[in-house]
Amino acid sequence: MLDGILQGLGTALLPVNLMMVVLGCFIGTFIGMLPGLGPVTAIALMIPITYGLDPSSGIILMAGVYYGAIFGGSTSSILINAPGCSATVVTAFDGYPLACKGQAGKALAIAAFMAYGTERNIAGKQRQEQFGKGSLRGLAAPEAANNAASTGSFVPLLTLGIPGSGTTALILGALVAYGIQPGPRLFMEHPDVFWSVIISMYLGNVVLLILNLPLIPYLARVLAVPRPVLIPMVLLFSLTGVYLVSFNTMDIHVMAIVALIAIGLRLLTFPMAPMLLGFILGGMLEDNLRRALVINDGSLSFLWERPITLAFTVITLTMLLLPVWQWWQARRAPKGELATSH
Repeated sequence: MLDGILQGLGTALLPVNLMMVVLGCFIGTFIGMLPGLGPVTAIALMIPITYGLDPSSGIILMAGVYYGAIFGGSTSSILINAPGCSATVVTAFDGYPLACKGQAGKALAIAAFMAYGTERNIAGKQRQEQFGKGSLRGLAAPEAANNAASTGSFVPLLTLGIPGSGTTALILGALVAYGIQPGPRLFMEHPDVFWSVIISMYLGNVVLLILNLPLIPYLARVLAVPRPVLIPMVLLFSLTGVYLVSFNTMDIHVMAIVALIAIGLRLLTFPMAPMLLGFILGGMLEDNLRRALVINDGSLSFLWERPITLAFTVITLTMLLLPVWQWWQARRAPKGELATSH
């Protein structure tokens, strides 16, 4: 194992691979900043370029593009309230209010470094009220989770051959095209690829900071762009991003319908966060539920027959019912106090 790590370190530190880390981070950050163009689009654009590269260099480049796009997606979320990808939606909840307060530089500087609901729950009651209005904690928590998730999704890809996200599914295809089969034997058969990709991620996070910290004052100037100019550009990039996912015009129609519904809900002062999270997580829930039903011959009994699944089911039901119980208790309290006073 030590020999493999040393071999991977030597491969990652080759000048050509260091250049791939920098290039991947730069391209990923730039594409990630464009609303609607997320890491899937960025990786799809890179795949034809990587065919002429060595396997280690190609995968290092795509890995850099991936976490660079996640990092860049937070910039558009913070500055113009237009997430570059679904992973950075939560970043906009507190990042954009901070930018509106003139704290864009501070928001961008910590966006790479501490998940939203957990951080809000453990914060004090006074600090909880600041979430959604420009809380640094509310910005840092989802960004830390995004960075961890983007690199963490490589773990099941490299060790089990199972992509941990839609983006790593594209990288899986690239690995297979190179004639490399991800899985338990990858770090034995191709230690240079396995360890060089992992080591390059550590280098990539340093490169992202070096690239982005000097750009903060210039990126913050986006706020000075007049809205009549900015909004059509955001709309153009969003439409382009939606179309490039599947090249289906029906997706654009669905986007327009959802946008109209969202505008109506905003006018009625409904919070957007639950709808956005439901929209993002709904597809994952459906896919995994279908997979579990296929494995269990169409029966839902797996929800209570296994201890771990039962525990998660109970926790989920508790989380769903707790707000309803709190609302019911809040409605009863004034009546009880009124009766006591009489």
